[in-house]
Amino acid sequence: MNLKNYYYYFQSALTPRFCDELIKYGTSQQEQLALTGGQTTKIQEGKNLKEEDIIDLKKKRDSNIVWLSDRWIYNEIQPFIHQANKLAGWNFDWNYSEPCQFTKYKLNQFYDWHCDSWEEPYANPKNDLTFGKIRKLSVTCSLSDPKDYKGGELEFDFRNMDPDKPTVRKCAEIAPRGSVIVFPSHVWHRVKPVTKGTRYSLVIWSLGYPFR
Repeated sequence: MNLKNYYYYFQSALTPRFCDELIKYGTSQQEQLALTGGQTTKIQEGKNLKEEDIIDLKKKRDSNIVWLSDRWIYNEIQPFIHQANKLAGWNFDWNYSEPCQFTKYKLNQFYDWHCDSWEEPYANPKNDLTFGKIRKLSVTCSLSDPKDYKGGELEFDFRNMDPDKPTVRKCAEIAPRGSVIVFPSHVWHRVKPVTKGTRYSLVIWSLGYPFR
């Protein structure tokens, strides 16, 4: 899918108070190791992760997360998703946002190149909120003050551009605290290793039925 805009950002859109409250709330919950699709599938199948699974995971992704589903969070973030979807010219149909992922990147933690969408729609018929849908829009919110950490840059790889053009684009615009960036879930991106301090962020995926 060719895009005119690969992301749309709102600089310092969230208030410091909201960021503080979200960090306080997120860090008060029981955190868990962030997984990728393969490890998540094993957990869903009732299998325990082995040591080699963890080693393999941390080659791709190393961070800690908390799942949040509080309405006050969605009320703050979802208007930006709607606005970006229109202003960027995507106009994707979506009707549900998954649980929010509060993410903590500590020293040397990272998330290598990936995209948030999968090859097939969600296939769990017991969940009518997600069944048959795909991830269409992703949003990342920068909660930390840049002076509290170094590294952890968000980068995009626009992989369907002309091969003679550079593809990796650093998204410096989200560095200010409270910034919100929205992008189609099939766009490749990564979070580079944090080299100092701790970086807190919030990620939400919005779903809709497959493109037609």
